[in-house]
Amino acid sequence: MASMRDIKRRRSSIQSTQQITKAMKLVSTVKLQKAKNRAEETNPYFNYMYQTVISMLKRSGTIRHPYLSAGESAKKAVVVITSNRGLAGGYNSNVVKLVTDSTFQKDEVKIFAIGSKGKDALERRGYEIAEDYSTVMEAPVYEDAAAICKQILKAFQEGEIGEIYLAYTHFKNTVSHEPKLLKLLPVEFNEEDSTEDSNILMNYEPNEEEALDLIIPKYITSLFYGALVEAAASENGARMQAMDSATSNAEEMIGDLSLKYNRARQGSITQELTEIIAGASAIS
Repeated sequence: MASMRDIKRRRSSIQSTQQITKAMKLVSTVKLQKAKNRAEETNPYFNYMYQTVISMLKRSGTIRHPYLSAGESAKKAVVVITSNRGLAGGYNSNVVKLVTDSTFQKDEVKIFAIGSKGKDALERRGYEIAEDYSTVMEAPVYEDAAAICKQILKAFQEGEIGEIYLAYTHFKNTVSHEPKLLKLLPVEFNEEDSTEDSNILMNYEPNEEEALDLIIPKYITSLFYGALVEAAASENGARMQAMDSATSNAEEMIGDLSLKYNRARQGSITQELTEIIAGASAIS
């Protein structure tokens, strides 16, 4: 059985850890409120942009455009959005699993990492890290998404990559976050993506090539920005839950150790009394 000194030392250590987890929970809660509001404001635009572009392309007939067909390169660019800090439960590992558990061959994938945790995890697994945009996650803005989009689209147009994917965490609500892997280019759609009559063809002015050259980059940038905002909200939500669970577990451990300490203290007192009584009996 552990001594009272050992129990007391361990209880003190857990209490110190509990204070840290409580503080981190409070910080994450405050950050979550801001990120949640931002995600809820951005989400409608994010969804409408996706639906509008898909609907437009569905009604465009057989348009030939580089953004609508796979490139010659077999390389796949995967934009992976994770966090720069840990202590967020399975938030980062779930996004990494999207990539590692996919059907992609490791030598065909180029990782464009937004977040050091995902970058480090995939790099350890042997994936090629083409670019590191980890600083973007500190305070994501639309201009960052536009800059990333421009660089990746340039690689797509120059034939360095043939497909573009996005791996991020979709923010449903405070306690529910869903990892997603989306294919961005070449643009694909099915019959369920739109309820409009696809027989009514879309008219482009001045022509479809120039129009798509303007629309698709803005479409991709919007998806990047929406994913960044949702990822930030999901990260803080996941960290808040993880720190809440850690605080509760610490509370249980402290209660258990306090009970053990009291039992050990009671046993020590009983033993001292027994020794005193035995000593007094021997003297008399």
